[in-house]
Amino acid sequence: MKLLRLKITDPEGFRSLPPGFEHDFRTEWSRQNELESGTDFVPFVCAGRNGSGKSNLLEVLAAIFYQLDVQRVRRNFLPAVLVEADDLGAPQGFELDYLIYPTRDASDYAQVRVVKEPGGSPRMYWINAASFGELAEGTGSDGECGEQQREMLLPDFVLGYSSGENEVLSLPFFKMRFVAFDEYWTALRERQAYAGHPDARLAYLDSEFSQAILLCNLLFAEGDAPPAFAAGIGVETLTRFRIILRRSLPLVEAQAERFMTAITGTSNERPLVTFNADSNGYRLDVLRLLQKPDSDETKPSSLAVDALRRCATLEYVDETSDSLVLDFRVDAHTREAFKANFDDARALFQALQVLLTLNLYPVSDSLKADLYRSSSDYVRETVPTLASDERVMRFKHVSFRKQGVAKPLSLKSLSDGEHQLLHSLGLCTLFAGSRCLFLLDEPETHFNPDWRASFISRLAACLGAGGKHAEMLLTTHSPFPISDSTPDKVLLFERNETDGTLRVHHPDYNTLGASINKITMLSFGKRDTIGGHAKALLDDVRQRFAADPSQLEALIGELDRTLGDSVEKVLLVNTLLAGSERHGAEPA
Repeated sequence: MKLLRLKITDPEGFRSLPPGFEHDFRTEWSRQNELESGTDFVPFVCAGRNGSGKSNLLEVLAAIFYQLDVQRVRRNFLPAVLVEADDLGAPQGFELDYLIYPTRDASDYAQVRVVKEPGGSPRMYWINAASFGELAEGTGSDGECGEQQREMLLPDFVLGYSSGENEVLSLPFFKMRFVAFDEYWTALRERQAYAGHPDARLAYLDSEFSQAILLCNLLFAEGDAPPAFAAGIGVETLTRFRIILRRSLPLVEAQAERFMTAITGTSNERPLVTFNADSNGYRLDVLRLLQKPDSDETKPSSLAVDALRRCATLEYVDETSDSLVLDFRVDAHTREAFKANFDDARALFQALQVLLTLNLYPVSDSLKADLYRSSSDYVRETVPTLASDERVMRFKHVSFRKQGVAKPLSLKSLSDGEHQLLHSLGLCTLFAGSRCLFLLDEPETHFNPDWRASFISRLAACLGAGGKHAEMLLTTHSPFPISDSTPDKVLLFERNETDGTLRVHHPDYNTLGASINKITMLSFGKRDTIGGHAKALLDDVRQRFAADPSQLEALIGELDRTLGDSVEKVLLVNTLLAGSERHGAEPA
């Protein structure tokens, strides 16, 4: 996928992006240059000061693809609140152009334009449909796409991640997480077939999914060498982990009736809801769609829970909590079992994603309806957080071998930076090869300078040859990603402090290979290469010299004793010496 152009036609704009905001991600020249250079993947780096609006570009893309994904999944399943909704939120008007391979083995890009007029629904057009023959059959005379073409021309995944609390970026993803939950819950209640993975293509993979991402990547890693995404951390192999699944959930009578209505006349099946006389309450078989009924033994089940059980080293049922406990002692046989039961790491992740999504079960229908309608930045705060033992699924005892450490370590022992590196690079490894749009908001905040310097090249390495299918936008306050990018891939955001107007532009110098000091000065407006306290000490020495030039020798000695070497210190010493000569003093 390759973004071409975005224009905001909503009269209200979108956050700091004003009405009429337009940005060309690629010109015709830069598109040809990419093709000729054979570059498969280079992210767009969005940089600027805090509050400059750089995250708003990611947010508006997330909001646009949320509207498109809701429109796409409507034919299969959509909560009634969204079916009836006339407004899916801002932006109310936009134009978006991008390129995408219509199939993963295609050699030519389809050019897509999405247009939404204020008050209308998004309309998708296949601009070069005539070049694709039978593949484009069914498009309108003007290239307008129907359901089949939209399914083909939307990215496989739109993935969001933020190292902080960017509620605006996460809101459309969070809504789609509830759509995925309601999809399963409705299929369970109505006894419908379930695909085993969410139909929604938007996924916000925050820290709740970190353990799942790491497990999937390590279990499917090839060979004995540490995987590329974990290089520099020393993580070698998993040694053990546990998955705990609650088999049933408590229901009040009103909730139970909704599930019992759907199973009238199906006495040959195990009841979906049972009544426990001891507790005088009902229990829902929450995992029903993810495992085969006990009575059906015709062939091995490919359903998620059954597949996980076949991979486990040991399993038992905790009768007190009615939980299935799966223990995994990881060795070569365990990894082969996972590869035999799941197509790839992403298939395993999607199975775990469904189970983790079921942890949303306490949210009431009224709260979900409010969330679907909401545009509030604080909506996630209204969703209850479950205690560990109340979750449908949770991980425990995740441990691994680390280079240079004799005994296995707990995953909890890793630093924030190590977790963040494994998460962000693990995302790319997991979704490599898919037609994917990555929206990463400050994904390297906890990195040391060495990791920041190598981040762009490591992203490309994790995506590999599949990078040609991916597009990525990341925001940063660091000069290192800019130094690894050409100017056409760097977007600088500047806000006028007087009138609040936003300017987005490319650097007017060659950023690729530029020094960190140069980028800091030219792109972030920070001309000092030292900290604020050190600068204050230099300014104090400058003022004291201006008041009494005869202190030259003592002041230079003080500088040498108190401050390390820097360009600013050298310049100040030269200034003091020149000033001393002007005042007729003898330089030391």
